[in-house]
Amino acid sequence: MTFTTSLLVAFSALPVMAQPIGQRMAPYVPSPQEVIDRMLEVAQARQGDTVVDLGCGDGRILITAVQKFKAKAIGIEIDPKIAAQASDTILKLGLQNKARVVRADVFDADLSQADVVTLYLTTSFNEKLRPKFEKSLRPGTRVVSHDYGIRGWNPVEVEEVFVHGRRHRIFLYVVEGKKN
Repeated sequence: MTFTTSLLVAFSALPVMAQPIGQRMAPYVPSPQEVIDRMLEVAQARQGDTVVDLGCGDGRILITAVQKFKAKAIGIEIDPKIAAQASDTILKLGLQNKARVVRADVFDADLSQADVVTLYLTTSFNEKLRPKFEKSLRPGTRVVSHDYGIRGWNPVEVEEVFVHGRRHRIFLYVVEGKKN
């Protein structure tokens, strides 16, 4: 079974379930596989890295990070049903030793292990997370965001990917050293 086929099989049975937007900081909208691949390529994810996906949804970034980029992966997901579905998919694919989902609020998540942080959250939510990133992430950590930038940070790269006639933007940031 090919990588793409295994993902299609894994995700075909997953219903899209999410809390109403008023209870979440961002809606659950899965990223297309082409965008995920490019996000991880732009972030230069590689073996030995730990990829942390904030709001991991069904786990497709985690699975791709492990299967295609040979990284370890941790997903943070607040919705219990979606977190359970992602964990089940990881288990079905036999990736439980390299990927896991933590059911938590992203503001409470431990980011100290992250080499790469991925997100597909709104600009305002990214802005609220920025102080946590500045406090918790090590210099050199790559932060890659799908469609929405992080106000107050300058991206080192912005790339456009077109999938099914829709433009997706990928923002790459690299955490700088602490300023005294």
